[in-house]
Amino acid sequence: MTSANPTSPVAAVPLRADAGVIGLVGIAHLISHYSQLLLAPLFPWLKDAFQVGYTELGFLMTIFFVVSCAVQAGSGFVVDRFGPRPILFGGLALLGLAAFGFAASTSYGMLAAFSVLAGIGNGVFHPVDYTLLNRRVSAPRLGHAYSVHGITGSLGWALAPAMLVPLAIAFSWRVALVCAGVLAFAVLLVLLFNRRHLELPALPPAAKVGATGVPAQGNFAFLRIPAVWMCFAFFFFYAVSLNVVQAFAPEAARQLHAVPVALAAMCLTVYMVASAGGMVLGGFLAAEPSRCERIVGVGFGLAACVAVALALAHPPGALVPVMFGVMGFCAGIAGPSRDLLVKRSTPEGSTGRVYGIVYSGLDIGQALSPLLFGVLLDQGRFTAVLLGLAVVQGVLIASAFNVRRVRRTLAPVAV
Repeated sequence: MTSANPTSPVAAVPLRADAGVIGLVGIAHLISHYSQLLLAPLFPWLKDAFQVGYTELGFLMTIFFVVSCAVQAGSGFVVDRFGPRPILFGGLALLGLAAFGFAASTSYGMLAAFSVLAGIGNGVFHPVDYTLLNRRVSAPRLGHAYSVHGITGSLGWALAPAMLVPLAIAFSWRVALVCAGVLAFAVLLVLLFNRRHLELPALPPAAKVGATGVPAQGNFAFLRIPAVWMCFAFFFFYAVSLNVVQAFAPEAARQLHAVPVALAAMCLTVYMVASAGGMVLGGFLAAEPSRCERIVGVGFGLAACVAVALALAHPPGALVPVMFGVMGFCAGIAGPSRDLLVKRSTPEGSTGRVYGIVYSGLDIGQALSPLLFGVLLDQGRFTAVLLGLAVVQGVLIASAFNVRRVRRTLAPVAV
């Protein structure tokens, strides 16, 4: 006998209601990704203003992601207890305050302090976003919701340098960061005016049986579910692959194939735009959740083939950005199904906690990836960088099918 699921989306929900939730969560996610790149595009200005090197400036990013990881892992518990809406508002406010703080900084120590504040603000978004989407959006539209969520994140990454660098050139880096803070608070204002779309009462602490068949016996019972940790591993390797594409693969391809600097600079932009297009298609493909592992396997399998071709073939330089576009499109197709992997492994009443733990793998992967691939690039091992990317994408395929395998266990491991 089946019973009503109190947290599952209802199918017969008007499109306008779903679109409102998806849009509001999407623009908040855009600000989260935008804020991850508040400082990096301004490094040339900050280097001179504070008389520090790129190592010290890069350490600010490490501070940001380490703090974000810790907060992300813990904020899910708060989201499940108090509901996502106030946590979302607080995260946006902290990001806006951090941007204003960066603009007013007069020392490296102040930059470090506000990096901590920004990391705290950024850490709440994935538990908040996915709790809202999973519990407010109707099931047939969840794939599209995940697609929009991924696209807005990519747009946030693209918007940061496109907005901050011209403002810094035209005015100053401080003006650029003030404008970033204004943008964050403008989005917060939009969400406040539309807060009824984000209303979601906190679940009672009573035990429930979730989609995995695991009773919610305590706040930490979900940590004994093998599928949760397989999802964590999947997102760790996903972050490694994304970091390689963002920071190392374009330069490795430029060196291997004599790509002009201006053309090589386009590789990441082409990848991100094509990835967004792939997510649109992936949203339709994810309408049938039972095939999400196969979609992930095909998407990253094709992306890995392109990475191998970049490493071992000899394409003309003009073709390299196109190959990055193909790789991005294939990886983008897997995006919505990637998020469904986690949803299908999440017990009822534990959405925030599970997504907080699982998505902390993103921050850890982004923090550790440069330790390997940065060394390979410094040593001139450009082929190894691209082959390493292909290997990581292959690991993603195995991880996705391992999630399905351990999910069949339906019970937490014995302790």
